[in-house]
Amino acid sequence: MSSLSVQTSGAARDAVDRHVPALVGDRFASQLFAQDPTLWGPAAEDESSKRLGWVEAAQVSRPLLGEITALREEFAAEGVDRFVLAGMGGSSLAPEVITRTAGVDLFVLDSTDPEMVGAALADRLERTAIVVSSKSGSTVETDSARRVFARAFEDAGIDAASRIVVVTDPGSPMEASAREAGYRRVFTADPAVGGRFSALTAFGLVPSGLAGVDVEALLDEADEAAEVLREDAEDNPGLHLGAALGGTDPLRNKLVFRDLGSGIAGFADWAEQLIAESTGKEGKGLLPVVAGNGPDDAPETSAGAADVLVVELVAEDVEEAPEGDAVRVSGSLGSQLMLWEVATAVAGRLLGINPYDQPDVESAKNATRALLEDKPQPSPADVVDGPVEIRGSKELLDGTRTVEDALGKLLGQLPETGYLSVQAYFDRLTWAELESIRPVLARATGRPVTFGWGPRFLHSTGQYHKGGPAEGVYLQVTAASETDLDIPDSPFSFGELIAAQADGDAQVLEDHGRPVLRLRLTDRSQGVARLREAVAALGR
Repeated sequence: MSSLSVQTSGAARDAVDRHVPALVGDRFASQLFAQDPTLWGPAAEDESSKRLGWVEAAQVSRPLLGEITALREEFAAEGVDRFVLAGMGGSSLAPEVITRTAGVDLFVLDSTDPEMVGAALADRLERTAIVVSSKSGSTVETDSARRVFARAFEDAGIDAASRIVVVTDPGSPMEASAREAGYRRVFTADPAVGGRFSALTAFGLVPSGLAGVDVEALLDEADEAAEVLREDAEDNPGLHLGAALGGTDPLRNKLVFRDLGSGIAGFADWAEQLIAESTGKEGKGLLPVVAGNGPDDAPETSAGAADVLVVELVAEDVEEAPEGDAVRVSGSLGSQLMLWEVATAVAGRLLGINPYDQPDVESAKNATRALLEDKPQPSPADVVDGPVEIRGSKELLDGTRTVEDALGKLLGQLPETGYLSVQAYFDRLTWAELESIRPVLARATGRPVTFGWGPRFLHSTGQYHKGGPAEGVYLQVTAASETDLDIPDSPFSFGELIAAQADGDAQVLEDHGRPVLRLRLTDRSQGVARLREAVAALGR
């Protein structure tokens, strides 16, 4: 019997009472598992007909288990026991939560910051293999990582092809080039599964299994949960969670996640990209807000805002119902991966959108490509405050002399039902301390604040920022680096790539009429300290 539990209170409980009987009457759950593409309306039918393979991923993926184990043993016999994953979005976030929860080491390289790439290259290269994951086979971040690792292996006298494993869709450009290059192994995943729903396919299982996770147990948990989630029953936890997320009235579209002892490391980050990219379109959507776990880390939960729903992730033995307008969820990792995918499909139906497309993700990629081709000179800073260069629109910077002034102007444009998005384009591992500004800004504004590391958030919440409700204001933080890394056989370096990604995304947001304040730290250490000082001043 599945250990899944979904408990609701307040507005979430009302949404369950209102929507679940109709979902049961419409046989939504059983039709979902029968891969019925008509569940989200005629406009979504073509895309959903190609993207419902995830409902049977736990069964379809089982033949991979032996292959993964055999390859891991081959590597171990050769002294290779460190694995790097080059992937973005669902291709990186699922393996990250799977390996962190299992306590297994996997270096997830989902950045183009030259210092983070350099750190991945510098550690035990002689014992390293890299898994390059991309559904399309043309993702610039993952292809750039592949190139730089191949060159590093060759320079170290290591046969590069023997250390590169590829996960991609059949027929992709990467599959053809990887086979031609003779890479160690090429795994092809089910093309009927979208990236953010791919946790239980080769994209989630190959890097996790090579790193040492018991991925068979993960599939067993998902299989067990699927038996419950496919039932057209009033107590189906997937229907309850989906109704709570997408069915409140008026819609509580800011979902504030708190992990109160679930035992699943980083699960909210994975759920964030699943929900935001699936629902943020046509001016609608649900915005996950990943909050910390300490008593002062989630001011949004006590602000009393009418558009906030609290989502609590708890241990399986917690039986008490939540308080206020909230959802409380527990269960094993494999079962929750299935649960949240089902709930996202339910929420998409209630919101009246297609959960399987991402129409606005490509806009930032196109802007980045154009900037890389044209290589325009950086515009001079509008204002300089010590180690921080400040750029923005005239409305934001009129009269601005300091970082505090600029932040105050940006927050002054925050709508009553809006949110602030902080977007940091540099090394998320070395500079994780910067995330501490999130709750301070939430207290200062009284509004939800998200924090995303670029460029990885472009493959998740980036869709919501452009396709969801036009109510966000954006703080972009970039950082100079004393070092840069060339990308072999590429006309641009990693430093130029991440700069173009930041510039391109800011351009698209501004084209959508959204306020964007851009801070460039000319010195990382001093700049982070100055920004934290300015944010702290807002909270006083």
